[in-house]
Amino acid sequence: MFNIRKSTVARLVLAYGLLVSISIAVVSIVFYFGTIGVLQLGIDNNIKAIASREVSVYGARPLADMVAEITRQLLDSINSDTEIFLVLSASGRRLAGNLEVWPDAAAPVGRLLTTEVMRNGKPSLARLIISPLPNGGRLMVGRDLAEQEMIGHLVWRSLASGALLSLLLMLGGAVFFRYQIGWRISDIRRTAMEIEAGDLSQRIPVLSKDEFGLLNMDINRMLDRIEQLMDGVRHVSNAIAHDLRTPLSRIRTKLDEAVRCKMTVEALSDAAYSAITDIDELMQVFEKLLQIAEAESGMRTAAFETVDLNRVVRDMMELYDATAEEKSVRLVATYQTPVLALGDRNLLGSALASLIDNAIKYAGAGAHVEVRAYTEASQVFLEVRDNGQGIPLAELPKVTQRFYRVDQSRSLPGNGLGLSIVSAIAILHGGRLILETSVHGLIARIAIPHADTPGIALSS
Repeated sequence: MFNIRKSTVARLVLAYGLLVSISIAVVSIVFYFGTIGVLQLGIDNNIKAIASREVSVYGARPLADMVAEITRQLLDSINSDTEIFLVLSASGRRLAGNLEVWPDAAAPVGRLLTTEVMRNGKPSLARLIISPLPNGGRLMVGRDLAEQEMIGHLVWRSLASGALLSLLLMLGGAVFFRYQIGWRISDIRRTAMEIEAGDLSQRIPVLSKDEFGLLNMDINRMLDRIEQLMDGVRHVSNAIAHDLRTPLSRIRTKLDEAVRCKMTVEALSDAAYSAITDIDELMQVFEKLLQIAEAESGMRTAAFETVDLNRVVRDMMELYDATAEEKSVRLVATYQTPVLALGDRNLLGSALASLIDNAIKYAGAGAHVEVRAYTEASQVFLEVRDNGQGIPLAELPKVTQRFYRVDQSRSLPGNGLGLSIVSAIAILHGGRLILETSVHGLIARIAIPHADTPGIALSS
């Protein structure tokens, strides 16, 4: 049974049923009065017309002429089963007509009335009008309503049968509606319970492109993102447990040796400075982790504004020009004006700086690094291209994981967080980080929507 108080579906079904019932009632009333009402109006107009004609033609003539006319009409077999006529003298004596019992003298004159009469020996319901005659007599003209009553009963039976059939169909449709909605919602609830139990790989089946299908796709995208973030959290925990244990152990060993051994002031100072350096490196790691968390939380989207990516490229070129020259790397930039995006200029500059820094560091001396911003369709790109050794194809999906480092780069300074930050910033701006490697080196692109693109959906 439906629980009206707890079930939205049950309330919708009830509201749907009430709406259909009211609609059936309104349509039935309109139809009834549109048929019986029109028929009644036609009868009334006909009665008035006949009465008016008889009085205007025969009212001033001898009463015998009207009696003869009424007798003729009763015998002409036209409407003989429904027509009613009665002519009374001034004393109330019946002169002509087909009524044996009729309204008494107190009945209203000149107005249509519905009353019981006796016609041809049978009681019947009649609609008639009583018209006064100049000689003091009265003329009654009317119609027997038996045929109208029969039509009315037929109409009501038809309407009742149609209403009953409509209500049955409505009930069937309501039950179907309830189970359809309940079935679609049950898929969402079942998936939610399985995810609550710890299985983050579960997804809601997408069976159509209707509202529920679109909702299921949105929820599945949300679950993909949640699973990605949870995997990131687990990876960070594992990385902290493994990768940060070594520098912490090194710091502890140095400090322990400084305390246990009889060292000179100079040696103690060196140990302290070495420990401080290692601690600073750890603090930088945690600062980058906080940057990633801040980007993934979407806290800075409120300050987004239109940014010219050419200016971001120009600023980063000035920042890394000296570093590239020192490393014997040729750093060049090309511009396409304008290249506009909606975002945080500092974050985009930080992401581009990480890509340039990686290119200079890993491409090696004598490499060529090209930086550019450009527009393509409804997207804008920040691209850093180098002709170094690139990244193995098997490693590309992993390099944006926190603390992940390719084998050949482990001997170089770094902590494996740079590309993770770049990816988080790209996602924050509604885009993504694209990495491509080939025999010509590595291409890293940050793809985000153009500032003029309608309906830009930013990560939050």
